Amino acid sequence: MNTVLITGGTGGIGRELVRAFSREGWRAAFTYRRSGELAETLARECGALPIRADLSGEEGCLSAFEQALSALGHLDCLLHCAGVDWQGLLSDMPTEAWDHLMQVNLRSAFLLSREALKTMRGQGRGSLLFITSVQARGGGSCESAYAASKAALEGLCRSLAAEWGPAGIRVNCLSPGVIDAGMMSAFSADEKEALRRDTPLQRLGTPGDVAKAALFLCGDGASFITGQVLGVDGGLML
Repeated sequence: MNTVLITGGTGGIGRELVRAFSREGWRAAFTYRRSGELAETLARECGALPIRADLSGEEGCLSAFEQALSALGHLDCLLHCAGVDWQGLLSDMPTEAWDHLMQVNLRSAFLLSREALKTMRGQGRGSLLFITSVQARGGGSCESAYAASKAALEGLCRSLAAEWGPAGIRVNCLSPGVIDAGMMSAFSADEKEALRRDTPLQRLGTPGDVAKAALFLCGDGASFITGQVLGVDGGLML
């Protein structure tokens, strides 16, 4: 049975990732930080393993990985979806907020990837998938730190793909556009409508759109695909 560790499993996109991989027969473990009741409900629904972890610190990352590997037995895929945002002018951003965002969005990806690569190297196969954002390419006014963290993930992806391809390990990114979930909850109906109009396919994305693409990139159908950033954005970044 294929196995996957999904970070940020109680977020809007993360929940659908856990559901989708579980439906397709993957044995899944997922991390969460605060939403204990939601995590338990998701675990009962899908049979996935919930792991409470603070990914802003090294101890939390390593503990989460060890728990997942112990429960799953082996790891076929690390799917890094966890992320936080900070909105406002960069000139107003406290250093502590910058550091926290980078710890969750980028540093945890490094720590978890490092551990995953160690075990995947012995297997001679495996896959890493990072959830990034169209802001990695297009930038984001008043979300500079978030955009920078996602751009760094895409650079990390390409580098690891070249570094670990000879070991049979693939590394890719998914770059969602406007997905009607999670961080979009703070947007007004008018703001969402404007974003819908700006999207060539004339609709907002769903967590299911992201999950379907993730299943493809982590599965055997993508066995010759690595170092790529797949946009799930309805054509927003054409």
